[in-house]
Order: sequence, then structure tokens, then C-alpha cells
Amino acid sequence: MARRIDVKNLDVYYGAFHAVEDVTMTVEPRTVTAFIGPSGCGKSTLIRTLNRMHEVIPGAHVTGSVQLDGTELYGQSVDPVAVRRVVGMVFQRPNPFPSMSIFDNVASGLRLNGVKNKKILDDAVERSLVAANLWNEVKDRLGKAGIGLSGGQQQRLCIARAIAVEPQVLLMDEPCSALDPISTLAIEDLIGQLKERYTVVIVTHNMQQAARVSDQTAFFNLAAQGKPGKLIEIGPTDKIFSNPDEQATEDYITGRFG
Repeated sequence: MARRIDVKNLDVYYGAFHAVEDVTMTVEPRTVTAFIGPSGCGKSTLIRTLNRMHEVIPGAHVTGSVQLDGTELYGQSVDPVAVRRVVGMVFQRPNPFPSMSIFDNVASGLRLNGVKNKKILDDAVERSLVAANLWNEVKDRLGKAGIGLSGGQQQRLCIARAIAVEPQVLLMDEPCSALDPISTLAIEDLIGQLKERYTVVIVTHNMQQAARVSDQTAFFNLAAQGKPGKLIEIGPTDKIFSNPDEQATEDYITGRFG
């Protein structure tokens, strides 16, 4: 079941460095939200706060609130590992586990969660590869190394791995930046299908990609060098790209800066 995300008055820090300032936004279930903005404005930092992945960096902490269907992800009793089971993530560069087969890559999260039954694993791997539009390409070589796939196939394998544990939210941090145009279109088509089951948040530097795949777009910017990134505006993608409220948004989208 896809979940709603509510971010309220969120500030993100790495030690004393203030990375992102006072973000408030809502992401509705079964939608795609794109984060856009110039490099260094906090897009990737913010998306990683949505499953507490930023906490792998020592000294990282937040103030404010991130809620999933009303449950506070930063509550004292909340296990970050449990959060990441519900809020999956796909990274900028495809990162299949190099020593594992295609099958074992997809099954890895389930095994970490204690699943040992072969039929359950077989069914989950097939279902996830079908959902990632990869099954027909790899069904006859599931025992071969995942690292042997093409770049676009590797990224779809990573998506299959993320959805095998049946998360409710799927985060994607520039999932197409390392891919060729044909692989990029395949991932974009897949994102459109995935939103039927998941809440999807994507970071992208590609304005055309944001316009093609997202239902709403959030524009981030830096007030000045050395200052924290801020959410400038968020709204329906067609409005952000055709009639934004803020001049800075229009300047970025039309290529005047960034």
C-alpha cells in the first residue's frame, strides 16, 4: 500500500553544517514527485532524510518532522532499518552486489528479513523482475552475475531489488544520470508504471525528465553560497513548468541560471 509523506519544518545538518532549511511539503500516495534545482541545493540530502539514509554519515541529524501516513519516522523508538524496508531507495549509479547472481541480488533483502522458503523467494524474484520490466531479458540467466548486465539493465535490477521487499515508498536519486538515452526512456516508462503501486520521489537534473514523469515538482535553491538549501516552491508539474509563482523557479527552468 502506497503511503503519504508529510514533511514539516525540516532542517537537515551534517555536524555544524546546515544543509537544508525549513522544508514543508506533502507527497500524496501513487504519485511521482520530482526534486529539481542546481547542484548543492540539498535535493539529494532531503530525499535521503525520507528513509534516514543520510544518517550513515557521522554527525547527520534533523529537526522537524517526517511522517508516513501520520507515523513519525524520527520517533525515539523507530528503527532506521525498519524505515528503509518501507521506504526503498535507488541510487544514481547502478549498484548491483558484484559477487551475487541476478537472482540473489533481488532476493537479498528478503533473505536479510529472514525469508528462506525457496518458493516464496522464487515468486518474489519473478514478480519483482516482471515489475521492473527485466524478467524477459534475464529469466534464462538468473544464476549469472548481476554485474554482467548492461547499465540500464543493472539499474532495473536495482529497482527490482528495492521493490522485492514490498516497500510503500520508492526514492530515486538521479536514477538515469549514468544511463544512455534508450535506457533512460525505459526507466522513465517504468516510473510511470511503478506509481500505480508506490509513492515515488525522484531527484533529477533533467528538466525534460521531470516534466515527463512527475505529477508534482519541487524546486530547491540556495539563497547564497554557503547558505542552506531551501524549498522555493512546490506544485503540479504543469504549473511549475508553465506558470511558476516564483521568479527564481522560472529563471532556473528557462535556463537563466543553474
